[in-house]
Amino acid sequence: MSDFVMPSLGADMEAGTLLEWYVKPGETVKRGDLVARVDTSKAEIEVEIFQDGVIDELVVPVGVRVPVGTVLATLHPVGVDVAASVGAPAPAPVPAAAGANHRLRVSPLARRVAEQRGVDLATIRGSGPNGAITKADVERGATAPVPAPAPPAAPAVPPAVATPPPPEPGERQAAMRAAIGALMARSKREIPHYYLQQAIDMSRAIEWLHETNLQRPVNDRLLPSALLLSAVARAAAEMPEMNGFWIDGAFSPGSGVHLGVAISLRGGGLIAPALHDADRKSLAEIMAGVRDLVQRARTGRLRSSEMSDPTLTVTNLGEHGVDLVHGVIYPPQVALVGFGAVRDRPWAVGGMLGVRPTVVATLAADHRASDGHTGSRLVTLIDRQLQKPETL
Repeated sequence: MSDFVMPSLGADMEAGTLLEWYVKPGETVKRGDLVARVDTSKAEIEVEIFQDGVIDELVVPVGVRVPVGTVLATLHPVGVDVAASVGAPAPAPVPAAAGANHRLRVSPLARRVAEQRGVDLATIRGSGPNGAITKADVERGATAPVPAPAPPAAPAVPPAVATPPPPEPGERQAAMRAAIGALMARSKREIPHYYLQQAIDMSRAIEWLHETNLQRPVNDRLLPSALLLSAVARAAAEMPEMNGFWIDGAFSPGSGVHLGVAISLRGGGLIAPALHDADRKSLAEIMAGVRDLVQRARTGRLRSSEMSDPTLTVTNLGEHGVDLVHGVIYPPQVALVGFGAVRDRPWAVGGMLGVRPTVVATLAADHRASDGHTGSRLVTLIDRQLQKPETL
């Protein structure tokens, strides 16, 4: 048997409220299936499961807030002969003495608790579906007098529990600001930041983008942000030492280039879900992926994997008219890349001064994992990628 626990959906998450179960006892689930919806201090997240199995017991009811790591449900392996098969026909009642060899419908968790407490399962009256014995039944039986044999209980119908109403916008924003503030304070307190910045000539990139968009339908046209994200992703793939986490006093490289894309939410607040394997995506795939993330972030339909595994965050405040952004690293990541607005600025080429579209790229990096020499190579690689937009 295995446990499904409340996942950590970001370094700033300490607890979550279970809003909805998508599964019920007896259902078979596979790795990656969505099984629940959880409310964090930032957003509502759809939680995936990371093991195959059969749902045995839903431990935490809807509407309850529990800390990260709390067991939400228990599972048993597919194909295992478990007596608690939900929905099995109820056996005829048998006396306690004669029922020693009778197969009872008991969840693995309830059976384990019974063994620990020395409870005779044949004396327990089940309150679960079709009379199945649950952990709660065993705990009651451990302290209550042994009841006389009784006829089989009718199938229990779980009480309907209404999904708790969403927090008021002001409450949500206040909670998010508090969570972000606490995490950023921790980041600045614990991470020795260093900062680099570089102006990048975007004339070739913008010209190529304009020509490419003329050949694309209006709804499928690319934005400069797709070029910037692709350039960062490919540069990070060449420099894995800047793409990963600082955990337990050492650097751990990411399993892929999963860019955390900073997204502003309606009503205020910020969230940075992962665009998975961004270095392997085309510009069209990156553009579609970002649009999808933005839509789902603002409707509370992000997946837990998108919140738990960004390896490098990118923040782009250019659309807000900002020229320069020095970001704060999102722990346990070791770097954050920022972009300002693409603006026409004086630019000298071959000794001649002209005006070209440029963007200022910045890097905030963790001095425990890298130094200025390593960081400057990453920024230079981003620049180099943007000078060859046709290869992105």
